[in-house]
Amino acid sequence: MSAAREEILARIRSALQDVPAGERAGDVTVAREYRTSDDRGADELVELLCERLIDYHAQVRQVAAGEVGRAVAEACRELGLARVVVPPELAADWRPGAGEGPEVVEDRGLSAAELDAIDGAVTGCAAAIAETGTLVLDGQGPSGRRAITLVPDHHICVVSEDQVLGLVPEAIAGTASSVRERGLPVTLISGPSASSDIELERLEGVHGPRHLLVLIAR
Repeated sequence: MSAAREEILARIRSALQDVPAGERAGDVTVAREYRTSDDRGADELVELLCERLIDYHAQVRQVAAGEVGRAVAEACRELGLARVVVPPELAADWRPGAGEGPEVVEDRGLSAAELDAIDGAVTGCAAAIAETGTLVLDGQGPSGRRAITLVPDHHICVVSEDQVLGLVPEAIAGTASSVRERGLPVTLISGPSASSDIELERLEGVHGPRHLLVLIAR
């Protein structure tokens, strides 16, 4: 392992031999000729996002914007979730109503052990990328802390139709200020947590929730 590390570092040093010592990354103009915007309509983007998420083994439902809370409550009943954690900033009408679903626990710095005793998390997101079937959580507001979407076994994520973007550069541009100004972590989620063992068998729930349900509010 040590020899491999030294070989990699040696190759990097060799590749950088012609770079002036005082040069910094910002001093060099990088050609960015890739597409940075998508002109597809909302219907097409939502359809593509659904296709990609399903391909990644996530569940997807399209719901009326005013029915999100009811849809969350129904999903919790179907999944057998007795307690769910939500970010404090999650809209009231995106939460299951009293008596309609599970106990709702607001995240006020819950520990990993406390989160482990909760069945699922209900969050919003910062954006969703149709081309890659990816949810973007920026660690604040409706996205909540990163920990609450890593520890519980189920994640229900609500995506507003206007948050569905076509391309990765659009999503990165939209979260750039959170990273630069506040140093917040950006989490990219494409389906349930999954990994492959040495025999290339897919295992879900190894590094996070084994079940992901996306509700697209339209």
